[in-house]
Amino acid sequence: MKVYFPNSAFLGNFDGFLKRFDPTNPEILEISANPLWVSVHPVVLAMVAALGSRVKPDKISCEVFEAPSKNYFERMGLFKSLCVKSGIHINEHDPAGRFIPIVQIKDSDGLEKFLEDMIPLLHLQEDPEHAKTIRYIVSELVRNVLEHARSRDGAFLAAQYHEKSNTIRIGIADCGVGIRETIMQSYSAPTDLDAIRLALMPGITGTTKKEGGTEQNAGAGLFFIKSIATRNRNFFVLYSGGAMYKLLKRKPDDLTLSADPFNDRHSRGNEFPYWQGTVVGIDITLDTTEGFTRLLGLIGEIYEEAVKERRRARKNIQPKFI
Repeated sequence: MKVYFPNSAFLGNFDGFLKRFDPTNPEILEISANPLWVSVHPVVLAMVAALGSRVKPDKISCEVFEAPSKNYFERMGLFKSLCVKSGIHINEHDPAGRFIPIVQIKDSDGLEKFLEDMIPLLHLQEDPEHAKTIRYIVSELVRNVLEHARSRDGAFLAAQYHEKSNTIRIGIADCGVGIRETIMQSYSAPTDLDAIRLALMPGITGTTKKEGGTEQNAGAGLFFIKSIATRNRNFFVLYSGGAMYKLLKRKPDDLTLSADPFNDRHSRGNEFPYWQGTVVGIDITLDTTEGFTRLLGLIGEIYEEAVKERRRARKNIQPKFI
């Protein structure tokens, strides 16, 4: 496999980064970068870490980055996650409220730790309920990986807060079975893009054909994330198999939410380099506008009900004695 870090690899120009990704020869990983300067979205870091988890360290070649941004990759834990020596020594400052380095999550304890670290990153002290809602959505996305992706290495996450735009950027990647195989358990999805479309619709989950999903899996995590990006006019990317869906920024006066992601302003394709698993990238502007507040309030209500249902379900489980 080959990964190239260009000058810029954010969600807005994510297509260009993907087109230079070469998934062939999965037993090796070659990483190279633009020699002048490099700036990437956390989702790119999560993807490379996920790829590296499938390759033996001695089969990973990572050229010494000459760009000034090499310190960023060191601080975000890229080389550490790949078990590759960078030769870089930096003074590490407390990342709280600024970024979360690459983290691998394989169980609920790891997820809880990531969510705790994410609280100061959200900078939503004015309304802690908003922070709880966003944490819930991220937890749902990771929980889906842990429960359904069948990824032996779990999920890889990274996040960064940008003060100038008051935006948090989050990336999640896994090398599991991918969206199509999960969706195909309950629905017909001839292509990876068909599966992505279904996965972004509320109430659809590969675990059941029941309308609206189940109490344990409402099939709405991706829809909620897309809705937040839509409301705040942010980018959102979902990539799995050979397909990629990217939500584009819309006009300020167009704030309608659609259950069908293909009705939103977006770009999509079904012929990208094949990704074995699922990748999610999201930018969330944290400005507390009226529309943002209403949307998070609605999601928060759904979250509270989901928690109650799960608690009731756990109480109904009786221990079995042999």
